[in-house]
Amino acid sequence: MPAQDHNTDAQTWLIAVAAPRELDAVLRAMGFVGQRPVLWQCVSCGNGFDVVWTGVGKSNAAGAVARVIDVSRHIGVLSVGIAGALPGSSQVQIGQAVCASRSYFSDEGVMAPDGFSSCAQMGFAPFNGQDDWIEHPQRVVDWLGELTDHIGPIACVSMCSGTDALAEGTASVVQERSEQSEHGIAEAMEGAAVALAAHRIDERLLTGELRVISNTTGDRNNQVWDLDGSLEKLEKILGRMITAQS
Repeated sequence: MPAQDHNTDAQTWLIAVAAPRELDAVLRAMGFVGQRPVLWQCVSCGNGFDVVWTGVGKSNAAGAVARVIDVSRHIGVLSVGIAGALPGSSQVQIGQAVCASRSYFSDEGVMAPDGFSSCAQMGFAPFNGQDDWIEHPQRVVDWLGELTDHIGPIACVSMCSGTDALAEGTASVVQERSEQSEHGIAEAMEGAAVALAAHRIDERLLTGELRVISNTTGDRNNQVWDLDGSLEKLEKILGRMITAQS
């Protein structure tokens, strides 16, 4: 587990989980036997991990993390759950785990006839500098990367991609905003918002995002899903995380 620089007393990670079934998988992995938390409530699972059930979406994720994170206790925060594979990420398969090198706000901005302009491009960057994304600390990426199958940019969306055009647009926005022209490998609905809340509270808090691919994106009628299998994989990965830290 990466150590915190500014507060040697902080020893616990906060795990932010959005949907009820994701929460159940995480709590099972943690061996949690207490009362199931309510929304925006933080529970201690021991082994150096707390869990907050945020609810789905950016507003829920940011609000819940801002409410419960404690810089005297928490090393940082991880956004954990399932995700959809974006087109162009042909090596990323359903049931595989992905770790975000960066988490992007991919649909915050304005859509005009000549194309999409992000908030950062319009001068309203959510993160410091001119960025619509946060680059997670390399030590966190290395740590989570040992547990996952792929590392790459993950898009944080308000509207999931149920059409081919939207899925391709989400992937291309990430690629266009990346200096390395990295293709977005997956989309979810909370990662960048979780990181932004932590970033605003204390820039020294560590951040990360870990997802298991549950579905393809694009035309909703042609999507392929394995929700049960992806949640089982998520539970196994977090179980390995716990074992590695014990």
